[in-house]
This record gives sequence, C-alpha cells and structure tokens, in this order.
Amino acid sequence: FQLYGYCYQDSNDIPDTLTTITELGSPLEMIQLLQTSWEDRFRICLSLVRLLHYLAHSPLGSVTLLDFRPRQFVIVDGELKVTDLDDASIEETSCTSNSDCFMEFPARNFTLPCSVEGRCQSMNEKRNLYNAYRFFFTYLLPHSAPTSLRPLLDKIVNATGNCDKHCDAKYFLFQSKTRPSVNSEFTQKCVKSANTKYRRVPEAFIPDENYRCWPSYHHKGCLLSVFDIGEAIEICDSYSQCKAFVLTNQTTWTGRQLVFFKMASNHIVPDPDKITYVKVTD
Repeated sequence: FQLYGYCYQDSNDIPDTLTTITELGSPLEMIQLLQTSWEDRFRICLSLVRLLHYLAHSPLGSVTLLDFRPRQFVIVDGELKVTDLDDASIEETSCTSNSDCFMEFPARNFTLPCSVEGRCQSMNEKRNLYNAYRFFFTYLLPHSAPTSLRPLLDKIVNATGNCDKHCDAKYFLFQSKTRPSVNSEFTQKCVKSANTKYRRVPEAFIPDENYRCWPSYHHKGCLLSVFDIGEAIEICDSYSQCKAFVLTNQTTWTGRQLVFFKMASNHIVPDPDKITYVKVTD
C-alpha cells in the first residue's frame, strides 16, 4: 500500500501517536467482485499472489497477517492491496516437535514440520496462503473461468487448499510469470465457423439499442472483451437478441478489445474510432 506521508505526535492526551497518509482505495465487496468479469478477478488474484510473495520474503523476514480477511484489503486501480497491518507478525512459532506446528482452520487443520532450528517451517507463509485460498482463490478463480486455463487454476486452488509441497508463494509467482500472456492463454480458442454473415460499417457507432448481459463492463448495456473479430461473432451468435456489434478502440489491462453488442442497427451514427458489424438477414 502506497504511503504518501506520516506525522508523529506525542501529546499528553494521546502519547506516541502516528498518523499515516495513504492512497485511497475502494472497499472490497466479494459479491460485487463475483459479478465482474473473470479477467478482472484474475488481475486481483495476481496482485494477491505478488503480495503473498512479498510477505514471504520481506526485508523483515516472513510476515503473516493474523487477521487475513477481505475487510483488511482494498482495490486500487483494479489491484488488491492490504491496508491494515496492525495484526502483522514476523514471529515464526517455536517448536520442539512437529506436533507443536499445528495450524487450525474452520474447515481443516495442518501439521507442519519442526525445523532443526526449533521453528515451525514456513508457518507464516502457509498460513497466508491458506487464508488466500479460503477467502479469495476458491471464489474468484474457478467461477466462469476460461476452459483453457481451468487445469492450471484447479492445480493452484488444490495446492493452496491442501497446503501440499507446491503450497508456497514462490511457486505461484513463478507460475504467473512463466505462463503465456493472459490474453493469448484464455482467448485463443477455436471459434466455430459461423454461417451468419455480418456487414462491416467502418467509422460508425450504434448509440442506442442496448441490452444487458453478464458479465458486462457497462451496467446499462452489453460491453464485453474479445480477442478478435471471430470471438465477437461467436458471442453475438450466442445471444438471440444480438443483431450487431461495435468494435471500440478501448482495451482491457490484458489487451483484449472492448465490444458493444446491440439488439438492432436502426440508427447508426458516424464515429471515427469505432467499427460496426451488422448481422445480415436473409
């Protein structure tokens, strides 16, 4: 979380007072997140993975968030950031045997190995990862995920949920860096050859004729992201009310193009930044 400034004040009324000035973020509402596109939810999870990796390898050592819940985070420019560090701890649990390294959660429990140094091995890191699984990954990653990414997502969710040998922040950061770009990975799918024909109208836009769809980037219309014209045709063919679509010059954070889907093309206006495709009827 970006710190813009701080002020230390020692008064008789409130001794040792520290006021911090940080960037403004939006409260995290899980119900709202589940209504957003999978692409945006993936971005949030990716930022969480970066945070988990930093906490595991911070300059102070491995840091655990003892109160790891959605209310401790905010969304800033589409990314997840932690705001409350009051319950952060760098103390690794001491132990004399593995039985001392017992982690208890509402759904399941884990026993970690006791290291030769007498500390529970990676307990701080694994506590963060399991909490990330039960509060974030299990809800945000699988729901309406692209088919091409589901095997990897299942592997990630299962690893965090089971705290197995792959359950560490370095592994997940490595996965996110070495996978092909999100755009090519979850959008290059086999588009069925469509019998429907579309008439291309350059430099044109349909201002009205909106209908609602889910998930949409526009609350009053159907605005979705596509990889190419083929995917836009496939989407329009899948909606019975779709009679046209408009390619915009706007893209999402992964480079996917935003497209308006329309239920008619009765009123087309000039627009140099858009291209309209109208379904041709026999």
